[in-house]
Amino acid sequence: MKERLHPIMFAGTGSDVGKSILATAFCRIFRQDGYNPAPFKAQNMALNSFATPEGLEIGRAQAVQAEAAGVPCHTDMNPLLLKPQSDHTSQVVLNGRPIGNRDAYDYFRKEGRAELREAVYAAYDRLAARHNPIVMEGAGSLAEINLRDSDLVNVPMAMHAGADIILVGDIDRGGVFASVYGSIMLLRPEERKYVKGILINKFRGDLRLFEEGRKMLEELCGIPVLGVVPYYHDIHIEEEDSVALAAKSAAAQRGKINVAVALLRHISNFTDFNALERDPRVHLFYSNNVDEIAKADIVILPGSKSTLDDLYELRRNGVAQAILRARREGASVLGICGGYQMMGVQIRDPQHVEGDIEAMPGLGLLPMTTEMLGRKVTRQVRFTLADGGGTMEGYEIHMGRTLPVEGSTFAPLNRLEDGQEDGCIADGKCMGTYIHGILDNPAFIDRLLAPHAGKLAEAASTFDYHAFKEEQYNRLAGHVRKHVDVPQLYGILSR
Repeated sequence: MKERLHPIMFAGTGSDVGKSILATAFCRIFRQDGYNPAPFKAQNMALNSFATPEGLEIGRAQAVQAEAAGVPCHTDMNPLLLKPQSDHTSQVVLNGRPIGNRDAYDYFRKEGRAELREAVYAAYDRLAARHNPIVMEGAGSLAEINLRDSDLVNVPMAMHAGADIILVGDIDRGGVFASVYGSIMLLRPEERKYVKGILINKFRGDLRLFEEGRKMLEELCGIPVLGVVPYYHDIHIEEEDSVALAAKSAAAQRGKINVAVALLRHISNFTDFNALERDPRVHLFYSNNVDEIAKADIVILPGSKSTLDDLYELRRNGVAQAILRARREGASVLGICGGYQMMGVQIRDPQHVEGDIEAMPGLGLLPMTTEMLGRKVTRQVRFTLADGGGTMEGYEIHMGRTLPVEGSTFAPLNRLEDGQEDGCIADGKCMGTYIHGILDNPAFIDRLLAPHAGKLAEAASTFDYHAFKEEQYNRLAGHVRKHVDVPQLYGILSR
């Protein structure tokens, strides 16, 4: 039986320093080394979420980390999820269920934090009773001293868990000495003793050039630098944030099927397209440029956290008209979740679930109407295409009920394992569904691409996304093992 290890927390000198990726790497490393790890992030802020096997909602990053750890995801891994709805408000999801919308100022005040703190501590305790080690992730900067008393996710969480903190600094953005040293020095003395190691991330160039800097950091901080991890380009792990989507080239490629994903302001669950993006038959890009969208072979309307607001914006910026033009000229159109709702005849929100817009006409591509409801549907599903084929898997996270227009000819896209119908298909080139992850199923991708197969330069085999992800987790673990003193880290975690 493996010795028990202390929990480990990857905390950062700031946002986007690589905490999530390093936590993913160590979930896989501990699994490879015979442990039973699980990820944990007390509070996450993201639009990219996932449904657990129990039909509850967590941040996608923790679902990815659970996959790397080889265990089913669970709400105890991310008990508190904030889903931004505007610059100032977020939907608060506690233990997998929405409990309302909160203004950021009110949310981060000290009053009322005790209940949330108790909930995230209880989730951690339950998880730690089932798994070892727990691979924890902090949020933002370790040293947000103005939020110290209301912090639920960084040092107070590590202290509750008795975790060893590994501080991650991003050398690519510059100022790594000041950010690492300053982060440690801004901690109170009783907090500082929990920081047991430093990792320098995203290094570019010859590692030998930083040897002196590594020694200087250790002398300054009195804490070992456990590794300097180089930047990588050839390992693909699902991203938590959508900031880089627009940079993916929209230039059409010959010999491939060109797929445009409408770049919505409130896009959610953009990881729906990771498998399609890696498929060698496909060139996928994100755009709200009307000319680029009109020239695509396939246009996908993705999920949205604010469907009516995004639909209004699509009409305002001309993208809605470009999608309709592309459809008339032979392109396929697929809508997923909020995108499916937009493809209907109308969306109504009489209860103001999303905001002030009570109703708006949809694109009219499918004979459906949607009414927004306060109750959120979250569940994993197994399904087949309505016209036959093998069983596929996905998940639903949506607010709203979509029904056929009275008197219309309606054909469902999918049949769920419990007998319910999902989605709508007008023909082989126009369809919508509530199922996220539908594009992770090779059979559905083949169905989507089939009308455009004549564009392919040569025959290409179906892409196995599950095998691809497993390979990427192993490659990430190998990359981190090569540049981090893992035996020294095990020594810290077992003292």
